[in-house]
Amino acid sequence: MDIQKILKKLRIEQLNEMQQHAAEAILRSDGDVVLLSPTGSGKTLAYLLPLVQQLDASSGAVQALVVVPGRELALQSDTVLRDMGSGIRSASCYGGRAAMDEHRKLKEVKPQIVFGTPGRLNDHLDKDNISRYGIRWLIIDEFDKCLQMGFHHEMAKLIKSLPGLQRRILLSATNAEEIPQFVNMAKKGTVVDFLPDDEQTSERVTLYEVKSPQKDKLETLRTLLLGFGDTSSIVFLNYRDSVERVNRYLTEQGFTTSFFHGGLEQKQREDQLYKFSNGSTNVMVSTDLASRGLDIPDIANIVHYHMPESEEGYIHRVGRTARWDKQGRAFFITGPEEHIPDYVEGEVEPYVPTPDIQCPIPPKMATLYIGKGKKDKVSKGDIVGFLCKKGGLLSDEIGRIDVNDRYAYVAVKREKLQQVVCQTQGEKIKGIKTIVEPVR
Repeated sequence: MDIQKILKKLRIEQLNEMQQHAAEAILRSDGDVVLLSPTGSGKTLAYLLPLVQQLDASSGAVQALVVVPGRELALQSDTVLRDMGSGIRSASCYGGRAAMDEHRKLKEVKPQIVFGTPGRLNDHLDKDNISRYGIRWLIIDEFDKCLQMGFHHEMAKLIKSLPGLQRRILLSATNAEEIPQFVNMAKKGTVVDFLPDDEQTSERVTLYEVKSPQKDKLETLRTLLLGFGDTSSIVFLNYRDSVERVNRYLTEQGFTTSFFHGGLEQKQREDQLYKFSNGSTNVMVSTDLASRGLDIPDIANIVHYHMPESEEGYIHRVGRTARWDKQGRAFFITGPEEHIPDYVEGEVEPYVPTPDIQCPIPPKMATLYIGKGKKDKVSKGDIVGFLCKKGGLLSDEIGRIDVNDRYAYVAVKREKLQQVVCQTQGEKIKGIKTIVEPVR
């Protein structure tokens, strides 16, 4: 397997130091591996690159299970593997959709790797939709969060049901106090620890306090966001209803937003996440659900509308910005009787928003839904050709493209959105009529 070819396809010049050490630990030993590294440092690629070299691409059996705490990380990790073009097949399994549909997908794809949440993986193993006998590798991504979310019983059952398990890889962005005994880590395991010794947040993140004169911080938030222009920002709150209230207010004020919390249906969550990650919205209003497991580059600002409920929650929120070698800012909006939590380390500078504009700047991109996908033999190249030929776009007016089984999302220049929708009505892609409409 040509690793350099994979890196070139991913547009990565070389692996970072953590990824190199992780690959060495996985490839050069036969023991278990614990990988500890901050959010945004590239842990998914760090385990996938060496893992695909260890699997048999000619086999139709599941050889590796990757356990994740939620559907977003399952989908995201699955996408990373597909983008690698390694020849290893995969599938993702999680709650919120019919298990029967996943069973059909498993039979059709015959994946060597399955990404999934503990409960759904157990369900498929119990029904023999996934054969337990060929599984040699178990990867637990964000294992600390899996355990915090009450997955102890499900995880213990899952591990106990894998008779041929040989290797385990555990990943986390925080240093868990103890790995549970039921994980059965080998004594000769290797710990690859790239967590900073005493650095709570990256030195590339600057911390600010913004004082709100009123207990209701909405107006202060509006003024702060106006000063950010069209840069990408996440506003964190602690409750679902608060997310919806703040998002509704910002929309009424003219901001182009996404909102994200655990109460949304799967399709809603996907729509909101795609719009934010492809630059069609520049503000995401979310609970801490968006603080982990999402790989969204170039987030310039983190806003704590509600104070983080714990130090660990704070670390993961701020870990959304300053990813890789970028700079970032984190803002605490404090009301008249509020203060910044005592656990926040480092200098926090006062900040008074003084925006030069009175109206929000709309994002550069907008998202299109195209009602055809991989099952219809539609590729990213087909979509580019369709939008250029039928929609009148230039290639540089098309952004990120995500092709799913039955549909695709495409980012296009916002000013060309209506043109594309009008010109593609009733047109065919690969000889098939399709729906093309904006994602609201």
